[in-house]
Amino acid sequence: QVQLVESGGGLVQPGGSLRLSCAASGSMFSIYLMGWYRQAPGKQRELVAAATSGGITTYADFAKGQFTISRDNAKNTVSLQMNSLKPEDTAVYYCNAATAGVNYWGQGTQVTVSS
Repeated sequence: QVQLVESGGGLVQPGGSLRLSCAASGSMFSIYLMGWYRQAPGKQRELVAAATSGGITTYADFAKGQFTISRDNAKNTVSLQMNSLKPEDTAVYYCNAATAGVNYWGQGTQVTVSS
């Protein structure tokens, strides 16, 4: 079992920045990928970015150049730095930990970009 706890969401003006953090606990040895997804109202959940324990990262096209994922294996955390935020980035952001058989999810943190 893996438990994920997110923090760092909130309300930000367009052009602003936020940093999301996710702390993982439990059976960390089984995790090979950690990342962030988001789900906007009326839309499907989509990948934002993910990172392997070896530091290989992948980003959705919309996230490239705007979002940066970082993973600290020693602290069992994964973070998402979000810059130049736009209203269309408004969504619930979920932390994800992938194992061979199960995907684990955090409870989600709301990010609202609005003036």
